Amino acid sequence: MTAITEQPIGDLVTRTFADDTIRGTILTDALIGTEAGVHDQSLVQNRCFLYHVIGNSTGEWKVPVGGMGAVAASLIDAAREAGAEVALNQRVRSLTRDHDRWTVTTSSGTWQAPYVLANCAAHTLAGLLGEQAPKPEGNQLKINMVLKRLPRLRSGLDPKTAFAGTLHLHQGYEELQAAHAAALAGKLPDPFPCEVYCHSLTDPSILDPELVEQGWHTLTLFGLHTPASLFVRDPDAVRHQARDAALASLQSVLAEPLEDCLATDANGDLCIEVMTPLDVEAAVGMPGGHIFHGELSWPWLADDEPTTTAAERWGVASGHEGLLVCGSSSRRGGAVSGLGGHSAAMALLED
Repeated sequence: MTAITEQPIGDLVTRTFADDTIRGTILTDALIGTEAGVHDQSLVQNRCFLYHVIGNSTGEWKVPVGGMGAVAASLIDAAREAGAEVALNQRVRSLTRDHDRWTVTTSSGTWQAPYVLANCAAHTLAGLLGEQAPKPEGNQLKINMVLKRLPRLRSGLDPKTAFAGTLHLHQGYEELQAAHAAALAGKLPDPFPCEVYCHSLTDPSILDPELVEQGWHTLTLFGLHTPASLFVRDPDAVRHQARDAALASLQSVLAEPLEDCLATDANGDLCIEVMTPLDVEAAVGMPGGHIFHGELSWPWLADDEPTTTAAERWGVASGHEGLLVCGSSSRRGGAVSGLGGHSAAMALLED
Protein backbone atom coordinates (compact mmCIF):
# COMPACT_ATOMS: atom_id res chain seq x y z
CA MET A 1 0.00 0.00 0.00
CA THR A 2 2.91 2.38 0.67
CA ALA A 3 3.81 2.15 -3.03
CA ILE A 4 0.52 3.93 -3.77
CA THR A 5 0.36 6.34 -0.83
CA GLU A 6 3.98 7.48 -0.46
CA GLN A 7 5.49 7.70 -3.95
CA PRO A 8 4.27 8.79 -7.40
CA ILE A 9 2.36 6.07 -9.24
CA GLY A 10 4.50 6.78 -12.31
CA ASP A 11 7.60 5.66 -10.41
CA LEU A 12 5.98 2.35 -9.47
CA VAL A 13 4.66 1.66 -12.97
CA THR A 14 7.93 2.46 -14.76
CA ARG A 15 9.85 0.25 -12.32
CA THR A 16 7.42 -2.62 -12.84
CA PHE A 17 6.74 -2.50 -16.59
CA ALA A 18 9.11 -1.86 -19.50
CA ASP A 19 6.61 -1.61 -22.38
CA ASP A 20 5.53 1.95 -23.23
CA THR A 21 1.98 0.94 -24.18
CA ILE A 22 1.40 -1.12 -21.03
CA ARG A 23 2.76 1.69 -18.87
CA GLY A 24 0.46 4.24 -20.49
CA THR A 25 -2.62 2.04 -20.41
CA ILE A 26 -2.21 1.53 -16.67
CA LEU A 27 -1.45 5.18 -15.97
CA THR A 28 -4.56 6.54 -17.72
CA ASP A 29 -6.51 5.62 -14.58
CA ALA A 30 -4.32 8.10 -12.70
CA LEU A 31 -5.04 10.96 -15.10
CA ILE A 32 -8.73 10.89 -16.02
CA GLY A 33 -10.26 14.01 -14.49
CA THR A 34 -6.94 15.16 -13.00
CA GLU A 35 -4.39 17.47 -14.62
CA ALA A 36 -1.19 15.98 -13.29
CA GLY A 37 2.02 14.32 -14.33
CA VAL A 38 2.34 10.68 -13.32
CA HIS A 39 5.57 11.50 -11.43
CA ASP A 40 4.19 14.54 -9.55
CA GLN A 41 5.11 14.63 -5.86
CA SER A 42 1.63 15.92 -4.93
CA LEU A 43 0.33 12.35 -5.45
CA VAL A 44 -3.01 13.72 -6.70
CA GLN A 45 -2.61 11.27 -9.58
CA ASN A 46 -2.26 8.41 -7.09
CA ARG A 47 -5.56 9.26 -5.46
CA CYS A 48 -7.23 9.39 -8.87
CA PHE A 49 -5.73 5.98 -9.69
CA LEU A 50 -6.98 4.49 -6.42
CA TYR A 51 -10.58 5.55 -7.04
CA HIS A 52 -10.51 4.15 -10.57
CA VAL A 53 -9.27 0.69 -9.60
CA ILE A 54 -11.00 0.15 -6.26
CA GLY A 55 -14.38 -0.95 -7.68
CA ASN A 56 -15.78 -4.27 -6.43
CA SER A 57 -12.36 -4.99 -4.83
CA THR A 58 -11.10 -5.98 -8.30
CA GLY A 59 -11.17 -2.71 -10.23
CA GLU A 60 -14.24 -3.90 -12.16
CA TRP A 61 -16.56 -1.19 -13.46
CA LYS A 62 -20.22 -1.90 -14.14
CA VAL A 63 -22.83 -0.13 -16.25
CA PRO A 64 -26.30 0.32 -14.68
CA VAL A 65 -29.09 -0.94 -16.90
CA GLY A 66 -30.85 2.10 -18.31
CA GLY A 67 -27.87 4.39 -17.69
CA MET A 68 -27.17 6.73 -14.78
CA GLY A 69 -30.59 8.30 -15.26
CA ALA A 70 -32.13 5.03 -14.17
CA VAL A 71 -30.12 5.19 -10.94
CA ALA A 72 -31.35 8.72 -10.23
CA ALA A 73 -34.95 7.72 -11.00
CA SER A 74 -34.72 4.77 -8.60
CA LEU A 75 -33.42 7.01 -5.82
CA ILE A 76 -36.26 9.48 -6.38
CA ASP A 77 -38.84 6.66 -6.32
CA ALA A 78 -37.40 5.29 -3.06
CA ALA A 79 -37.39 8.75 -1.47
CA ARG A 80 -41.00 9.41 -2.42
CA GLU A 81 -42.10 6.01 -1.15
CA ALA A 82 -40.46 6.89 2.18
CA GLY A 83 -42.48 10.11 2.37
CA ALA A 84 -40.00 12.63 0.97
CA GLU A 85 -41.11 15.61 -1.08
CA VAL A 86 -38.98 16.00 -4.20
CA ALA A 87 -38.68 19.47 -5.72
CA LEU A 88 -37.00 19.59 -9.12
CA ASN A 89 -35.49 22.35 -11.28
CA GLN A 90 -34.95 24.81 -8.43
CA ARG A 91 -31.65 26.68 -8.27
CA VAL A 92 -30.38 27.10 -4.72
CA ARG A 93 -29.48 30.74 -4.02
CA SER A 94 -28.18 30.68 -0.45
CA LEU A 95 -27.85 28.76 2.81
CA THR A 96 -28.24 30.50 6.19
CA ARG A 97 -28.45 29.13 9.74
CA ASP A 98 -30.52 30.63 12.53
CA HIS A 99 -30.15 28.90 15.90
CA ASP A 100 -30.81 25.21 15.17
CA ARG A 101 -32.34 25.43 11.70
CA TRP A 102 -31.10 25.98 8.18
CA THR A 103 -32.93 28.11 5.63
CA VAL A 104 -32.44 27.10 2.01
CA THR A 105 -33.39 29.88 -0.40
CA THR A 106 -34.17 28.68 -3.89
CA SER A 107 -35.33 30.28 -7.13
CA SER A 108 -38.94 29.62 -6.12
CA GLY A 109 -39.02 30.05 -2.36
CA THR A 110 -37.48 28.94 0.92
CA TRP A 111 -37.18 25.66 2.81
CA GLN A 112 -36.25 25.09 6.43
CA ALA A 113 -34.74 22.04 8.09
CA PRO A 114 -32.45 21.13 11.00
CA TYR A 115 -30.09 19.32 8.61
CA VAL A 116 -28.98 19.98 5.05
CA LEU A 117 -27.07 17.49 2.88
CA ALA A 118 -25.19 19.23 0.09
CA ASN A 119 -24.22 17.32 -3.05
CA CYS A 120 -22.10 19.99 -4.70
CA ALA A 121 -18.50 21.11 -4.97
CA ALA A 122 -16.83 22.74 -1.97
CA HIS A 123 -16.43 25.89 -4.07
CA THR A 124 -20.18 25.95 -4.79
CA LEU A 125 -21.12 25.31 -1.17
CA ALA A 126 -18.87 28.13 0.02
CA GLY A 127 -20.60 30.53 -2.35
CA LEU A 128 -24.02 29.56 -1.02
CA LEU A 129 -22.78 30.27 2.50
CA GLY A 130 -21.32 33.65 1.54
CA GLU A 131 -17.80 32.30 1.95
CA GLN A 132 -14.92 31.69 -0.43
CA ALA A 133 -13.12 28.54 -1.54
CA PRO A 134 -10.65 27.91 -4.37
CA LYS A 135 -12.26 27.14 -7.72
CA PRO A 136 -11.15 23.81 -9.19
CA GLU A 137 -10.22 23.32 -12.83
CA GLY A 138 -11.46 20.40 -14.90
CA ASN A 139 -9.30 19.00 -17.65
CA GLN A 140 -11.27 16.61 -19.82
CA LEU A 141 -12.94 16.65 -23.22
CA LYS A 142 -16.09 14.58 -23.62
CA ILE A 143 -17.54 13.72 -27.02
CA ASN A 144 -20.83 11.82 -27.22
CA MET A 145 -21.91 10.27 -30.52
CA VAL A 146 -24.80 8.26 -31.91
CA LEU A 147 -23.83 5.87 -34.71
CA LYS A 148 -25.92 4.03 -37.28
CA ARG A 149 -23.33 1.27 -37.06
CA LEU A 150 -19.94 0.70 -35.50
CA PRO A 151 -17.06 1.62 -37.82
CA ARG A 152 -14.65 -0.96 -39.22
CA LEU A 153 -11.09 -0.93 -37.87
CA ARG A 154 -7.82 -0.94 -39.79
CA SER A 155 -6.66 -3.92 -37.74
CA GLY A 156 -9.58 -6.03 -38.97
CA LEU A 157 -10.68 -6.67 -35.38
CA ASP A 158 -14.42 -7.08 -34.95
CA PRO A 159 -15.75 -3.64 -33.86
CA LYS A 160 -17.95 -5.31 -31.23
CA THR A 161 -14.77 -6.65 -29.65
CA ALA A 162 -12.71 -3.47 -30.06
CA PHE A 163 -15.36 -1.20 -28.53
CA ALA A 164 -16.65 -3.61 -25.88
CA GLY A 165 -14.13 -2.45 -23.29
CA THR A 166 -11.90 0.61 -23.41
CA LEU A 167 -10.18 1.54 -26.66
CA HIS A 168 -7.00 3.46 -25.76
CA LEU A 169 -5.69 5.93 -28.36
CA HIS A 170 -2.33 7.71 -28.13
CA GLN A 171 -2.10 6.83 -24.45
CA GLY A 172 1.38 5.39 -24.37
CA TYR A 173 3.59 6.50 -21.46
CA GLU A 174 5.70 8.90 -23.53
CA GLU A 175 2.61 10.31 -25.26
CA LEU A 176 0.93 11.01 -21.90
CA GLN A 177 4.06 12.76 -20.67
CA ALA A 178 4.15 14.94 -23.79
CA ALA A 179 0.42 15.71 -23.55
CA HIS A 180 0.76 16.91 -19.95
CA ALA A 181 3.70 19.11 -20.91
CA ALA A 182 1.61 20.60 -23.73
CA ALA A 183 -1.26 21.34 -21.36
CA LEU A 184 1.08 23.10 -18.93
CA ALA A 185 2.35 25.18 -21.85
CA GLY A 186 -1.21 26.24 -22.74
CA LYS A 187 -1.52 24.04 -25.81
CA LEU A 188 -3.78 21.22 -26.94
CA PRO A 189 -1.89 17.90 -27.00
CA ASP A 190 -0.80 16.57 -30.38
CA PRO A 191 -1.35 13.69 -30.86
CA PHE A 192 -4.47 13.78 -28.72
CA PRO A 193 -4.64 11.10 -25.97
CA CYS A 194 -8.14 9.74 -25.51
CA GLU A 195 -10.18 6.61 -24.93
CA VAL A 196 -13.44 5.40 -26.39
CA TYR A 197 -16.32 3.43 -24.88
CA CYS A 198 -19.46 1.93 -26.40
CA HIS A 199 -21.96 1.69 -23.55
CA SER A 200 -24.73 0.38 -25.81
CA LEU A 201 -22.78 -2.86 -26.35
CA THR A 202 -23.03 -3.49 -22.61
CA ASP A 203 -26.49 -2.03 -22.08
CA PRO A 204 -28.66 -1.77 -25.23
CA SER A 205 -31.53 -0.39 -23.13
CA ILE A 206 -30.08 3.12 -23.39
CA LEU A 207 -31.32 3.17 -26.99
CA ASP A 208 -34.81 2.74 -28.41
CA PRO A 209 -35.42 -0.97 -29.19
CA GLU A 210 -36.07 -0.11 -32.85
CA LEU A 211 -32.66 1.55 -33.12
CA VAL A 212 -31.00 -1.42 -31.43
CA GLU A 213 -32.62 -3.69 -34.00
CA GLN A 214 -31.17 -1.52 -36.77
CA GLY A 215 -27.65 -1.81 -35.29
CA TRP A 216 -27.33 1.70 -33.87
CA HIS A 217 -24.90 2.43 -31.02
CA THR A 218 -23.66 5.18 -28.76
CA LEU A 219 -19.97 6.01 -28.65
CA THR A 220 -18.24 8.15 -26.01
CA LEU A 221 -14.76 9.62 -26.37
CA PHE A 222 -12.96 10.90 -23.29
CA GLY A 223 -9.94 13.13 -23.90
CA LEU A 224 -7.16 13.85 -21.40
CA HIS A 225 -5.00 16.90 -20.68
CA THR A 226 -7.41 19.61 -21.84
CA PRO A 227 -7.61 21.97 -18.83
CA ALA A 228 -10.39 24.54 -18.70
CA SER A 229 -7.87 27.37 -19.02
CA LEU A 230 -7.18 26.34 -22.64
CA PHE A 231 -10.75 27.24 -23.63
CA VAL A 232 -11.20 30.56 -21.82
CA ARG A 233 -9.75 32.87 -24.50
CA ASP A 234 -11.92 31.56 -27.38
CA PRO A 235 -14.24 28.76 -26.18
CA ASP A 236 -15.86 27.99 -29.55
CA ALA A 237 -12.69 28.00 -31.61
CA VAL A 238 -10.68 25.88 -29.19
CA ARG A 239 -13.60 23.48 -28.73
CA HIS A 240 -13.60 22.96 -32.48
CA GLN A 241 -9.84 22.41 -32.53
CA ALA A 242 -10.06 19.93 -29.65
CA ARG A 243 -12.90 18.08 -31.34
CA ASP A 244 -10.92 17.77 -34.59
CA ALA A 245 -7.81 16.57 -32.74
CA ALA A 246 -9.74 13.99 -30.72
CA LEU A 247 -11.66 12.64 -33.70
CA ALA A 248 -8.41 12.46 -35.67
CA SER A 249 -7.06 10.13 -32.97
CA LEU A 250 -10.10 7.91 -33.38
CA GLN A 251 -10.01 8.11 -37.18
CA SER A 252 -6.38 6.95 -37.20
CA VAL A 253 -7.45 3.43 -36.24
CA LEU A 254 -10.54 3.22 -38.46
CA ALA A 255 -10.79 1.67 -41.93
CA GLU A 256 -13.56 4.03 -43.05
CA PRO A 257 -14.60 7.62 -42.40
CA LEU A 258 -16.27 8.00 -39.00
CA GLU A 259 -18.69 10.53 -40.50
CA ASP A 260 -20.18 7.79 -42.70
CA CYS A 261 -21.24 5.94 -39.55
CA LEU A 262 -22.65 8.87 -37.57
CA ALA A 263 -26.42 9.25 -37.32
CA THR A 264 -28.11 12.55 -38.14
CA ASP A 265 -30.90 14.35 -36.31
CA ALA A 266 -34.17 15.74 -37.66
CA ASN A 267 -32.29 18.78 -39.01
CA GLY A 268 -29.74 16.66 -40.81
CA ASP A 269 -26.96 17.53 -38.35
CA LEU A 270 -24.52 14.85 -37.20
CA CYS A 271 -25.38 13.36 -33.80
CA ILE A 272 -22.24 14.47 -32.02
CA GLU A 273 -21.93 16.49 -28.80
CA VAL A 274 -18.67 18.06 -27.65
CA MET A 275 -18.30 19.08 -24.00
CA THR A 276 -15.29 21.01 -22.75
CA PRO A 277 -14.80 21.74 -19.03
CA LEU A 278 -16.43 25.13 -19.59
CA ASP A 279 -19.44 23.44 -21.22
CA VAL A 280 -19.75 21.04 -18.28
CA GLU A 281 -19.74 23.96 -15.86
CA ALA A 282 -22.42 25.77 -17.86
CA ALA A 283 -24.62 22.68 -18.22
CA VAL A 284 -24.54 21.15 -14.72
CA GLY A 285 -22.86 23.72 -12.50
CA MET A 286 -19.66 21.84 -11.69
CA PRO A 287 -17.18 24.68 -11.04
CA GLY A 288 -14.39 24.68 -13.58
CA GLY A 289 -16.02 21.64 -15.18
CA HIS A 290 -14.17 19.46 -12.66
CA ILE A 291 -15.86 16.04 -12.78
CA PHE A 292 -14.76 15.22 -9.20
CA HIS A 293 -15.91 18.62 -7.81
CA GLY A 294 -12.23 19.18 -6.94
CA GLU A 295 -9.12 17.09 -6.37
CA LEU A 296 -9.81 13.75 -4.74
CA SER A 297 -8.72 13.05 -1.16
CA TRP A 298 -7.42 9.87 0.39
CA PRO A 299 -10.45 7.85 1.56
CA TRP A 300 -9.39 7.92 5.22
CA LEU A 301 -8.83 10.48 7.97
CA ALA A 302 -5.35 11.58 8.92
CA ASP A 303 -4.23 10.84 12.47
CA ASP A 304 -4.49 14.49 13.51
CA GLU A 305 -7.96 15.15 12.06
CA PRO A 306 -10.89 15.60 14.48
CA THR A 307 -13.34 12.76 15.05
CA THR A 308 -15.63 14.36 17.64
CA THR A 309 -18.82 14.38 15.58
CA ALA A 310 -20.43 11.72 13.44
CA ALA A 311 -19.95 13.96 10.38
CA GLU A 312 -16.22 14.16 11.07
CA ARG A 313 -15.91 10.42 11.57
CA TRP A 314 -17.75 9.69 8.33
CA GLY A 315 -15.79 12.28 6.37
CA VAL A 316 -18.78 14.48 5.50
CA ALA A 317 -18.25 17.49 7.79
CA SER A 318 -18.61 20.93 6.24
CA GLY A 319 -17.40 22.97 9.19
CA HIS A 320 -20.98 24.00 9.95
CA GLU A 321 -23.29 22.22 12.38
CA GLY A 322 -26.13 20.39 10.66
CA LEU A 323 -24.63 20.86 7.17
CA LEU A 324 -23.22 17.64 5.70
CA VAL A 325 -21.42 17.07 2.40
CA CYS A 326 -22.89 14.11 0.53
CA GLY A 327 -21.22 14.22 -2.88
CA SER A 328 -17.82 13.91 -4.48
CA SER A 329 -16.39 16.64 -2.20
CA SER A 330 -16.75 14.38 0.82
CA ARG A 331 -13.83 12.38 2.17
CA ARG A 332 -14.75 9.24 0.26
CA GLY A 333 -16.73 10.96 -2.49
CA GLY A 334 -15.05 9.30 -5.42
CA ALA A 335 -17.16 10.88 -8.18
CA VAL A 336 -19.99 8.46 -9.09
CA SER A 337 -19.25 5.88 -6.40
CA GLY A 338 -22.21 6.97 -4.25
CA LEU A 339 -20.08 6.66 -1.12
CA GLY A 340 -20.55 10.32 -0.22
CA GLY A 341 -24.31 9.90 -0.01
CA HIS A 342 -24.01 6.70 2.02
CA SER A 343 -21.57 8.31 4.44
CA ALA A 344 -23.75 11.39 4.93
CA ALA A 345 -26.82 9.23 5.56
CA MET A 346 -24.97 7.13 8.11
CA ALA A 347 -23.66 10.24 9.91
CA LEU A 348 -27.15 11.71 10.00
CA LEU A 349 -28.63 8.48 11.38
CA GLU A 350 -25.89 8.30 14.01
CA ASP A 351 -26.75 11.82 15.18
